Amino acid sequence: MSVGTTARRGAGLLGTVLRVIGMAIALVLVLHIVLTLLDANPANGLTIFVADLAAQFNLGLDDLFLPDEPKLAVTLNYGVAAVIWFAITAVVVRIVRRFG
Repeated sequence: MSVGTTARRGAGLLGTVLRVIGMAIALVLVLHIVLTLLDANPANGLTIFVADLAAQFNLGLDDLFLPDEPKLAVTLNYGVAAVIWFAITAVVVRIVRRFG
């Protein structure tokens, strides 16, 4: 096995790991939106955990849009953050795989 082959495999594995992490972050943000839209019990442990985790990954966008309706605010702000995470993940994975 040559060094180039090993490097490509390593880059492929790193790209896969980064994609899984990025998609998991986007999934947490979307799950927070869904729980909010479905009026999940805010005192429930799962709801609290997801909301806290989503707050860590929202890229400071939790007040980007300030509509009067709180559910719309969560949908817009966390939705934009999820799309950005998706885009960042796609770009980083492509760069890693291209230069690996």
